[in-house]
Amino acid sequence: MAKSRPVLDIVAPFLNEAPSALAFAELLAALEAAVAQRFGMAVHKILVDDGSRDDGAKRFSQGLTGSWEIVRLSRNFGKEVAVLAGLDQSRGDMVLIMDADLQHSMDISLKMIAELVEHPDIDVVYAQNDRREASWRRSQLARLFYSLINSSQRFDIPENAGDFRVMRGAVARALTSLRDKRRFNKGLFAWAGFRQKALPYSPENRASGTSKWSRLNLIAFSLEGFTSFSVIPLRLISLSGLLAAFAGAVYGAKVFFEVLFYGIAVPGYPSLLVAVVLLGGLNLTLLGLIGEYVWVTLSESKDRPVYIVRDVVHSDIAADKPTPGAREA
Repeated sequence: MAKSRPVLDIVAPFLNEAPSALAFAELLAALEAAVAQRFGMAVHKILVDDGSRDDGAKRFSQGLTGSWEIVRLSRNFGKEVAVLAGLDQSRGDMVLIMDADLQHSMDISLKMIAELVEHPDIDVVYAQNDRREASWRRSQLARLFYSLINSSQRFDIPENAGDFRVMRGAVARALTSLRDKRRFNKGLFAWAGFRQKALPYSPENRASGTSKWSRLNLIAFSLEGFTSFSVIPLRLISLSGLLAAFAGAVYGAKVFFEVLFYGIAVPGYPSLLVAVVLLGGLNLTLLGLIGEYVWVTLSESKDRPVYIVRDVVHSDIAADKPTPGAREA
């Protein structure tokens, strides 16, 4: 009996990418041909529609060739969850995760696959953005973020590494067992472990539209990472409170000795107002931070499904495959 070819699953979440749908479908067709020629692997494409408001799913279905399926979620759950939905559908020997906005090139994809094929001891190869276009301030803020979130951890979250990666099927199956409701994929990929290797790359320009990540979204995403994987913010606020208490004690001693030995009048209103504002601000900051952690705990305890599938559209080739859509819970 002939041995079946190994299968590479390509997982690509998308949101309102109708203008670039046909171009991405062509890239996937070219990638499929290259993978078959160079590595002898079959390719199955899994696209996840994360609640798009345009006709992107229809355009993808018109442009895709070979074996494919489009998982349409019931609403927008966020890219982190859409990646999980794609991994849930995956059954391949290897899984490649890439964006549908054409910023993840075929060349880098093939290099990552080659690394995994040629090195059996490696489980994951991830693309690491060299951020040549980033400003100095943004680079320093990113470096500070990773320094803080990796403090006192048994694992390190790689700097500037996103979802663009290829992994063995066993790794993908392990990741689907992590059913966090508030998902921070950078941390989950690192927490899962396995032997990983970085491959530097520079993202391509977007084919159309603009990035879905605004500055506020990035700040919220960073806070999500901290509340999911780090206790450092709480410790920093506690340290700030300790320093404020120490400063207050020193100032109180200074005032006491000035009155006792020099008879200097104690300034009242200004010093009192500064103390009230400082301590009040610290207390409100601490309460807000604790609230973020409580909200994460509440979200996890509700035990709602991570996502809900509206339907799954198959190609004729993939129509007979079992659909693991029941795993949306």
